[in-house]
Amino acid sequence: MRAKVEADLASQSLAENINGADMLMKALKEEKVEILFGYPGGAVLPIYDALYKAPIKHVLARHEQGAIHAAEGYARVSGRPGVVIATSGPGATNLVTGIADAMMDSLPLVIFTGQVASNVIGTDAFQEADVVGITMPITKHNYQVRDLADLPRIVKEAFHIASTGRPGPVLVDIPKDLTVQIASPAEEQEMDLPGYQPNLHPNPLQIKKLIEAVKHSQRPVILAGAGILHARASEELKEFAEHYDLPVVHTLLGLGGFPADHPLFLGMAGMHGCYTSNMALHECDLLINIGARFDDRLTGNLATFAPNAKVVHIDVDPAEIGKNVETHIPIVSDAKHALVKILEHEESKCYFEEWHSRLKANKQEYPFWYNRAEEIISPQRLIEQVYELTNGEAVVTTDVGQHQMWAAQYYSFKNPNNWVTSGGLGTMGFGFPAAIGAQLADRDRKVVAFVGDGGFQMTLQELVLLKELDLPVKVVILNNGTLGMVRQWQETFYEERYSQSVFSLQPDFVKLADSYGIKGYQVKTQEEVESVLREALTSDEPALIDCWVNPKENVYPMVAPGKGLHEMIGVKP
Repeated sequence: MRAKVEADLASQSLAENINGADMLMKALKEEKVEILFGYPGGAVLPIYDALYKAPIKHVLARHEQGAIHAAEGYARVSGRPGVVIATSGPGATNLVTGIADAMMDSLPLVIFTGQVASNVIGTDAFQEADVVGITMPITKHNYQVRDLADLPRIVKEAFHIASTGRPGPVLVDIPKDLTVQIASPAEEQEMDLPGYQPNLHPNPLQIKKLIEAVKHSQRPVILAGAGILHARASEELKEFAEHYDLPVVHTLLGLGGFPADHPLFLGMAGMHGCYTSNMALHECDLLINIGARFDDRLTGNLATFAPNAKVVHIDVDPAEIGKNVETHIPIVSDAKHALVKILEHEESKCYFEEWHSRLKANKQEYPFWYNRAEEIISPQRLIEQVYELTNGEAVVTTDVGQHQMWAAQYYSFKNPNNWVTSGGLGTMGFGFPAAIGAQLADRDRKVVAFVGDGGFQMTLQELVLLKELDLPVKVVILNNGTLGMVRQWQETFYEERYSQSVFSLQPDFVKLADSYGIKGYQVKTQEEVESVLREALTSDEPALIDCWVNPKENVYPMVAPGKGLHEMIGVKP
């Protein structure tokens, strides 16, 4: 009898103990993770074995770069952290581009990488890489788990750090031996992050200074960045702009944070921004930056940027304030909290009629322009047609280059979180897998990926996921047979020496789509465009549309490197 009791106790004890891989699944479930993007390998096999019986959906990308860009698209549209898993060595290093991309564009990711067993770390074991060392400069924080008891706490901290303050990627490196080690599930541990206390609430005195500055200005302008979108502060921004009669300029990544059809919206600023926006930044006497980091593609030559402006900078990341542009009224705060505090002040409405009259005249005299060809497909008109057929409601993703700038210029974003692009790092191959993640974040939305023929070939293997996961993503290839932006720079700055920017051989993209069981279209003339787009965009199935656009078309206007925003070229035909 005693032996049976002891056996029952032993059995109960074993049932209560779990291995590290199961402990990880339990921690992910507690964080309400619904989707993992990843690719298996030796160091993470125990984790994938635990995933086999876990209630978490896994998306098997065909390359780790595809997995992490999909996670970025998911995070951008859903607002929740994208979760990625990869094996040790090459699996982890294949994630590096996506990690750096998410870091620069402030996207919340939690990345789990397998690692060789603890006892061989540092011996150059098979598929070993110092992932912590490699990713330290490109993560918000990273961990290597050394004690299984710490794993639940680390996972909890990783999600907290990734999604609070200025969002960003957090990496957790897990040695393989810990994933098979048996331990009792730890009691819930409190997070202890004394060095991480992001300030979300503004200083009331600084808010008062901002309001006084608005009242005493004559030419104010708001510069709205992606911080508006991360903070879910679009409504507050609109109310602020309307109450104080403030024109709004967007950064590339901020598009959609303020309605493009609103009379106070001027457009996108920067290297390929519109004349009105760039001149507003150059001529303003008060510049209110909310959630933008004053990067070089926005400011142009810093010596001539906003030369007469008092600068207000609202940013949740104090490191960005004063980093590039001298700031007169610094406000460390989440954008939404800052705007809420501004709106609590019962100030009378402001009016800047003379300033608006000047801006309106600029809008009328210097709109975006392009050559409307009779036969050959105009890339700008193509994007306008997609906008019209989707009523401006689609989620749009892009790679990087000419098509990215045309999409930013000609697809007018009326709603937040409809624009998914790689800004700071400028990652080719980003757009298509990001569209997959965006569609998984919201299956009811129409998702359109504008890609170039160069960037698309970097991650096109992910086409299989459209069929495998039944995702109705529409892939629109702006095929000009070149690396378009490289070719444009070579034409403009290198006396038309087109060194390695023109493709001598291209795949048949329609046959490629067909090989993955996806409907493909090839469009070569402007006359064909509308009927093909209408059929593809109204279908409930995935589609690939290969559009042969004008290979000589350039993106204008443009601020050349080293020039100021007021020195644009190509402002008029």
